[in-house]
Amino acid sequence: MIDLRRVPDLWQRFDVTLRDFPLALLLGIASFVPAFEGSGTEIGNLPTRPYDALALVVIALECLPLTVRRRSPAVCLVLVSVGFTLDQFLAYHAVAGTALPIAFISAGAHLERHRRVTAVLLSLAYVPLAVALNQRGGTETPEDYAVFFLALVLAWGIGTWLRSTRAAEAERRRHVAEATRTAERTRIARELHDVVTHHVTAMVVQAEAARYLTAAPDRLDATLSAVTDTGRRAITDLRHLLDLLNPDHDTDVRTPSAGDLHALVEQTRQAGQPLEFTEEGEPAESAGSAEFVAYRVVQEALTNALKYAHGSRTLVRVRHGEKEITVEVSTDGSNARTRSPGGSGRGLAGLRERVDALGGEFSAGPREGGGFVVRARVPAGSSS
Repeated sequence: MIDLRRVPDLWQRFDVTLRDFPLALLLGIASFVPAFEGSGTEIGNLPTRPYDALALVVIALECLPLTVRRRSPAVCLVLVSVGFTLDQFLAYHAVAGTALPIAFISAGAHLERHRRVTAVLLSLAYVPLAVALNQRGGTETPEDYAVFFLALVLAWGIGTWLRSTRAAEAERRRHVAEATRTAERTRIARELHDVVTHHVTAMVVQAEAARYLTAAPDRLDATLSAVTDTGRRAITDLRHLLDLLNPDHDTDVRTPSAGDLHALVEQTRQAGQPLEFTEEGEPAESAGSAEFVAYRVVQEALTNALKYAHGSRTLVRVRHGEKEITVEVSTDGSNARTRSPGGSGRGLAGLRERVDALGGEFSAGPREGGGFVVRARVPAGSSS
């Protein structure tokens, strides 16, 4: 059986002319219903004339052009206007005359070029039509013709309003799509920055240290092994990130666990950074995005510590509460190389945006007595 909910979608797949044809067919059939004969639109007040063979041609000229009212609105409007003029001159007064305001609405909504010229020419053509109808015995007053003209102007105005509404909606969708693409590019840039910068920084620091360990083969081998392990972790993280960017990938984003945080700390220690790590409480099952953001805060802070305060004592404190996760990463000023993070600032700015998005608080700057400190309070309970 056909799912009725899919009928609108199936109908939209047909060509626009095929979708407009039923309206034209309906007006044509209604014009030949005996009860409706001679009861259509009428101007000039000429005596109604019975249908003859020519009436079929006139009605067809009024109705059938509606089939192309959206694809070729100018052609539709001209043909329907000609058919309507003949209808009034021959005094058939068919229901098909209703096609004229429909053609005006469609032209106002879908005509792309020469809109003003079309409106002016049709307005000028209306004057000789009114004069000719009066010469054939019409009894309409100038006020009656003016009212009918204003009705056609209103139909054109309705079409113009529909056109502007459609254009505004298209512009809104374009802005939404552009904002979505920008947000997605920003998210991808953050993830790549977090993953690549940390691992590459650790590898560079470890490789530099290996240059001075040629006289200690055991320590050199351990350092080179650490570089290899860091590179493998970088490849794994990048592969996972690229999988998430694949539209066919249906796996949820993996939230870093407590083990990942310990591995991050150990990796930094292997890069030669003196580090003390303190973790209080247990991650809540509903921590969601909060745990992920907290992990990124620690990762970015340790990356900056390796880059700008290598060799300085670093303290990492993470406390898991019922309603929030607090993170503090600080480096002291005992090492002469300690200085405030420079670079593009993309990492810290990205962290601030992430924490703010969850309604938390983030700060990063020099601390009293020298060194640098990064603090974050991330509300828990947000789904990842």
